[in-house]
Amino acid sequence: MSTSRLAAALADRYRIERELGAGGMATVYLAEDLKHHRQVAIKVLRPELAAVIGAERFLSEIRTTANLQHPHILPLFDSGEADSFLFYVMPFVEGESLRDRLTREKQLPISDAVRIATEVAGALDYAHRHGVIHRDIKPENVLLHDGRALVADFGIALAASKAGGSRMTETGMSLGTPHYMSPEQAMGEREITARSDVYALGCVTYEMLSGEPPFSGPTAQSIVAKVLTEVPRGLLAKRHTVPLHVEAAVLNALEKLPADRFATAHEFAEALANPSLISRTSVSAAGRVVGRPGNPRFIAILAIGGLLLAAGGVVAGRRLSAVPVETLAFQILPGPDHRLAQPSAANLAMSPDGRAIVYAGQGSRGRGLYLRRLGDFKSVALAGTEGRLYGDPVFSADGESVIWGEDNAAINRSPVNGGAATQVTASSICCTLTTTADGGVLVMTSRGLELVPATGPATVLAALPPGTAAVLLPGSRFIIYTGSVARRVEVMDLKTGHSEPVEGLPAGVDDLEWADGWLLYQAGTILSAVRFDVGRRRVRGQPVVLVPNARLGASGGFRESQSAIGGRTLAFVPAAGNNRIALVDRLGRETLLPDTTGVFHRPKFSPDGHQISVDITRSDSRDVWVYDFDQRTMTRVTFDPNGHDAIWAPDGRSIFYNAAIADTVNALLTRRIDGSGTADTVARDPEFNSPEALTVDGRSVVSYALTVTKQDAWLVDRATGAHRVLLGGAYDETGLSLSHDGRWLAWASNESGRYEIYVRALEGGPRVQVSTGGGREAVWNPRGGELFYRVQTASGASLVSARLSTTPLRVLSRDTLFAIPDYEEADPHANYDVSPDGTRFVFIRQLMPNEIRVIRNWQTLLERH
Repeated sequence: MSTSRLAAALADRYRIERELGAGGMATVYLAEDLKHHRQVAIKVLRPELAAVIGAERFLSEIRTTANLQHPHILPLFDSGEADSFLFYVMPFVEGESLRDRLTREKQLPISDAVRIATEVAGALDYAHRHGVIHRDIKPENVLLHDGRALVADFGIALAASKAGGSRMTETGMSLGTPHYMSPEQAMGEREITARSDVYALGCVTYEMLSGEPPFSGPTAQSIVAKVLTEVPRGLLAKRHTVPLHVEAAVLNALEKLPADRFATAHEFAEALANPSLISRTSVSAAGRVVGRPGNPRFIAILAIGGLLLAAGGVVAGRRLSAVPVETLAFQILPGPDHRLAQPSAANLAMSPDGRAIVYAGQGSRGRGLYLRRLGDFKSVALAGTEGRLYGDPVFSADGESVIWGEDNAAINRSPVNGGAATQVTASSICCTLTTTADGGVLVMTSRGLELVPATGPATVLAALPPGTAAVLLPGSRFIIYTGSVARRVEVMDLKTGHSEPVEGLPAGVDDLEWADGWLLYQAGTILSAVRFDVGRRRVRGQPVVLVPNARLGASGGFRESQSAIGGRTLAFVPAAGNNRIALVDRLGRETLLPDTTGVFHRPKFSPDGHQISVDITRSDSRDVWVYDFDQRTMTRVTFDPNGHDAIWAPDGRSIFYNAAIADTVNALLTRRIDGSGTADTVARDPEFNSPEALTVDGRSVVSYALTVTKQDAWLVDRATGAHRVLLGGAYDETGLSLSHDGRWLAWASNESGRYEIYVRALEGGPRVQVSTGGGREAVWNPRGGELFYRVQTASGASLVSARLSTTPLRVLSRDTLFAIPDYEEADPHANYDVSPDGTRFVFIRQLMPNEIRVIRNWQTLLERH
């Protein structure tokens, strides 16, 4: 195309400045509108296309689209013919196309993708109601101006299609872009409806969420073949954070038959905002998985009960193995009066019959348990749990009661149909693990893994440390558990006490469940299943990823139950994905740290306050990184297996941290933050847990040790690696904090029946109790005389400031600074820090999803393996 000839043809109205880009149908130029003194974009049809369409037909169709006036449709300023050029004029949008953004970011944030799709759907719905079908929706035709979507190029495809037939074929151009072309367009049908635009928008939305179109291939012909014959892969398989209803809406828009899609773009937009939409996956008897989204107009939570009955394939009491079994996936939203509680332990329980879920929620009366029966619209609070719950709910074997852990370490039992809670044991230090068929409860106590029967004395099954995930296998002689520092799975014979590793499973396992021939386990955020031979105590075959995005077992977990109506039900809280680093002043005003994304844990200010160290967990590693406030850079510092929980050396040039040297040994390491040199080992011990502070002379490290029965405070000598116990006693000592002058040690202990904060001199002497209504995560103000700690009340978590005098040692005042309900807590150390000048804090902002996901008949997904 001759730019000089075009410039001459339009010289009386426009001054061509430069070419902006070229596509299959037209070339775009930046020009100045001489009459109105504004920049415009002029789109000029390719000469061969202009010859096919003809000036009269082109101008007729452009007049039709010029009357479209909508906030998300790019307006038309002018059109015409000049020296055989067919052109039209639009505003010059200062921004970028959706294609530009996808090229740069590949995948968009889910909220942005849904918003853009909704805005485009609004534009299409308006055009469709005015009798105009776009026919070429693609990222190139969606412009982004101040983040707002503008749909461009109405009219060209319509004009070309009306010229159509063999004359179009002769040009070598097709109507529509293969990646976004509906099946009916690909088949060359002349009558194209609004549902074709819905399909194309479904393709664009799919790409915004997954990073690629539903179908791709080396040639246009191969792409079209897939459009006509293949089923798009589910979005959750590509990006686990996509909400179920969003996936279902997109897959509905991508149905092959127009009649199976949304009738209008407005319906598609509504479905994107409708959490009650259920995604269904049909699994044939041969194990072939076929995505089949439900229609949002007919499938809602109300229909779950009937769907579950149909899913089992039971007719007249006889199971028909040849009948396809349907896997249902849906989500449960807590309710308007509460949300899912921030996890501090396992927060989810599934009834044995698969018909009810109990979960930890945060309401006006504090943290408590809520019961949701799958046939009900709303959850109900379990009486007596509000304000007392720490976590770890599990159903009894008969489904009539829920056992749960209290913040004071007691384990309680609450009837699901009402009634007072009763105490199972007062000595738990960890968690409720499971229940037995005869009414017993498996818990972690100060004596180890203990079986508390319905009647009679408790029995110690094994000397396992707190935090161990354990499952009692059928027959009650063997347990399978996470047994080493590297959290490898082991099996123990309770009769002999002998343990051996389970080969074929990875390290880093956080949670376990047994389900009729399958071992379900969680490593990181990935929930997998593998066949397990109980008799031989070994896996069979290769593990299969079942859910890629369940929360850690210690922070939300998953639960599976045998269902009395045929099949199994799996429930889990989806992983939140990235959390955020938050800087907060003493008034509670928050600033989210820019340029930081990841799964963060335990931030610590450097001695000069210009940097913070923080753990970042990724799918394949956990390491310590350093963020520089001045440079706004995040730099990886550790490269050891499971490097974490760093503290700073006084000079700010190096850090001390914990890492796994071997499967059964933890180590205290030190490394320079500038990357020079290698890591040096300070101490190594199976019980070593993590460092907390250096003494003023730099010779010793205050650290945690996780023994078989409790958490201890140690003082580790840097020169020899030897340690001595600082506090001792029979109770947990957690949340250690050393004052910056090295004189005073603060900690939390459960010796009174609940965790309280205490202070004493580092080397011993009298102590004082600082907190009065419970407390955890003590952190000293570097400027001295002030101790901060977290307290959990009925209204939620808050940060408390306690002023202390050391002559004599006493508490002068206690003041609540601000609420911290959305900042992640941690154990055995604080998950926040105070700046060297004492004016601001660094927290980890929780981005926990407020939903529970449920998969009914999950085992059919594994039948092909």
